Amino acid sequence: MSYLSLSTWSLHRNLGPLHWTIWDNEQKKHKIQVESQPEITTLLELPAILASKGFKAIEICHFHFPSTDSDYLKKLRSACDEADITFNTLLLDYGDITSDDEERRNADLNYIKQWIDIAGDAGAKQIRIIAGDAHPENKEALAHSSELLNVLVEYAKNLGVRIITENFHSLTSTSDNCIQLVKNSNEELGLIADFGNFKGKTKYEEIAKILPYSQSVHAKPDMDSEGIPDEEEFRKCLDLLTAAKYNGPINIIYDGPGDMWEGIERVKRIIEFYV
Repeated sequence: MSYLSLSTWSLHRNLGPLHWTIWDNEQKKHKIQVESQPEITTLLELPAILASKGFKAIEICHFHFPSTDSDYLKKLRSACDEADITFNTLLLDYGDITSDDEERRNADLNYIKQWIDIAGDAGAKQIRIIAGDAHPENKEALAHSSELLNVLVEYAKNLGVRIITENFHSLTSTSDNCIQLVKNSNEELGLIADFGNFKGKTKYEEIAKILPYSQSVHAKPDMDSEGIPDEEEFRKCLDLLTAAKYNGPINIIYDGPGDMWEGIERVKRIIEFYV
């Protein structure tokens, strides 16, 4: 049976500073760029709040971690355990394993491994890795991405973490590429289906094609300027879950204006019919 989950992106204006990872091409190293945001709720407080609102799981964006030291990760794991909230996915929002710059590609691969370690220590079941920014028709890049994702799959196994990717960024902007990556791993690589990342006339067809291979869904509705979801369009996406007999987490993604909790509740009221 499907169940409610929340991505911390839905509260990105409430959880304190955002720690974005960037690549300094001149110095050939990673840097952290901090974007100021108010800390209305701490990440450690969030699992208990989610449990009180009927959620069963959480996805945490890497840039929301205020610390990655071992003591903090133990506290985060405990906060989820005590609230009976499953830490489903750590969403790593950086990395291009298809970069033509070999130095950057290798640095990114090592950086990703560091975050796999963090995912294991924090108790995350899986970690989302971006498959690459190469053009979707670049078959050589697709093959190379698949090779490196399989390396990461083997690395993460030892830590009890699953590698999962998403229809996110250029290389996986087609359902065929998403499915090919999964098949190239003997389906050990997981997949997230994001409603908002496929565009155009083939959007629903593309979503439907990847759902049988997906262990997680990002339920991101189209919204107007006031943050009101297009309910008819959103239900068209959600109905695809029923058709596919999907039974995993439905992660609310709210990215609209105004009070973020009010926006989340507007989306949640529509999704609750499907859980």
